[in-house]
Amino acid sequence: MVPDPEALRAHFAEPPADIALEDIELEGVPRHISCIMDGNGRWATARGLSRGEGHKAGIVSLQEVITAAVRLGVEVLSAYAFSTENWSRPKAEVNLLMRLFAKTFLEELPLLRRENVRVVFLGDLSALPSAIRETFEYGLAECEGHTGMVLALAVNYGARAEIARAARALALEVAAGERDAGSVTEDALAAHLYTAGLPDPELVIRTSGELRLSNYLLWQVAYAEFYITDTYWPDFDRWDLLRAIASFQGRDRRFGGLSA
Repeated sequence: MVPDPEALRAHFAEPPADIALEDIELEGVPRHISCIMDGNGRWATARGLSRGEGHKAGIVSLQEVITAAVRLGVEVLSAYAFSTENWSRPKAEVNLLMRLFAKTFLEELPLLRRENVRVVFLGDLSALPSAIRETFEYGLAECEGHTGMVLALAVNYGARAEIARAARALALEVAAGERDAGSVTEDALAAHLYTAGLPDPELVIRTSGELRLSNYLLWQVAYAEFYITDTYWPDFDRWDLLRAIASFQGRDRRFGGLSA
């Protein structure tokens, strides 16, 4: 995707001392950037606030990263919003998260329309409360014809469950005689994942310093580069995104081969 030079320069005006737009190669921006948004609760606790306030602040950071990614010409921005394991959190926190997702999605529709952003969901939406699911389905329909950046939100998502779901679909096709076992290839399985049709992430960003994937995109990130920062997600901004991209562009990506 080709960024708008004027909008890009305006969005990254007045840079901090350690990073600027000129420090990255626009032609080498990753096609797909994925964010594991971690640290909302710890950010809030450090400030004597409720965890709910941390989640609200995290939404603001996601909004900033979405806009920055559009300006940079990123093709796909994905974000880990709610995992299958998150249901084990206190009910009040889960309910707040769900309401925040729905409210924010509706509020951001004008921005998504203006920026031509297409939205897809990764995960099983059928398990969500009906009001939340209907809000998401409405937003999906509103963005269906958009041709700009894809925003892929992982909601009620677990990578192991995703892979098992794809394997079951392939097994049913074999059992029905629609394909033979020899045609069950990597590409065939990938076509049954939630991310079918999207490029695999090239850069995975995880905030709050944690060094794990947390059951996220296990198949898709096989050759992704990782950027780990101690910054909590509510403090992650456009400049942190540039820092992550600059780090990515300094890597020697060998894909299992020898370095150049």
